[in-house]
Amino acid sequence: MQTPAPDTAAPSARALLLVNLGTPAAPTPRAVRRYLAQFLHDYRVVQLTRWLWCPLLHFVILPLRSPKVAHKYAEIWMEGGSPLAVHTAALARAVAARLPGWEVQHAMRYGEPALATVLATLRARGVQEVRVLPLYPQYSTTTTASVEDVLARAGAGLQLALRRDYHTDPGWVAAIADSIRAHWQQHGRGERLLLSFHGIPQRLVNQGDPYAAQCEASTAAIAQALGLARDEVLLTFQSRFGREAWLQPYTQATLEALARSGVRTLDIACPGFAVDCLETLEEIAMQNAEAFRAAGGQALRYIPCLNASPAHADVIAALAQAEEGWQ
Repeated sequence: MQTPAPDTAAPSARALLLVNLGTPAAPTPRAVRRYLAQFLHDYRVVQLTRWLWCPLLHFVILPLRSPKVAHKYAEIWMEGGSPLAVHTAALARAVAARLPGWEVQHAMRYGEPALATVLATLRARGVQEVRVLPLYPQYSTTTTASVEDVLARAGAGLQLALRRDYHTDPGWVAAIADSIRAHWQQHGRGERLLLSFHGIPQRLVNQGDPYAAQCEASTAAIAQALGLARDEVLLTFQSRFGREAWLQPYTQATLEALARSGVRTLDIACPGFAVDCLETLEEIAMQNAEAFRAAGGQALRYIPCLNASPAHADVIAALAQAEEGWQ
């Protein structure tokens, strides 16, 4: 058997690293528990005293939540893995095709491929400059700042530049608006349009987190691109965890109130998510759709994320090559 020739191609001097949140490796309680343990150990995510939080996490939350969350993942799992993993990898490939001369990779903040490992691989390959683009259009201390933490720990020897957000980037706004228009052209327009963003604790916004303001700015820009008045588009927040107050209005409570008020068809998109994942496919398109019908609605019509669409790849490639917006 002939031994394959080693890869002698010269490494690119510049790389683009797309970073997403992460996902379990399998839709099993064990894999979900391992993923959630890493995710919920991050102080950026849960800011409780460790001596209080760690016993609660390992002896109460993980044993109870892991089997339930694993079941949710099993309902949306794809042949190549979780939707978030499949779509993120596909997006990286699509962007790479638009950036000749660049090395384009993807990494996860939690799970695999681990961000620190990918940075080490790029450094070992001789890559000099790395532009890091977290796939979070809106900045939050719970997401992008956590990526910054890893860059500070594991980025030695690399010339790193970070894009902190792109919440009103004209190309991104146009791509979101076009995806909504395409949905309307295919299915007709619902009675209301709702944009649902992942929530964060209200406490963090009170402390200066710009996330809520950026979600509002994104919503206003998308409404304008659609030719709608701002009050024609509803802005809500989903995925609340724990008992403290999170950003409001809450998505499920809002769509249930709309159904009770007589709204029968509701279009919903999640522009804060770059690719489809558990929170969009299971929480919105399945769980919230059922809640909408139970409250008297007929159809909660979910508009998919941009995923690895040509328009999304164009947006990301343009952001990578922009001279401004990196720090």
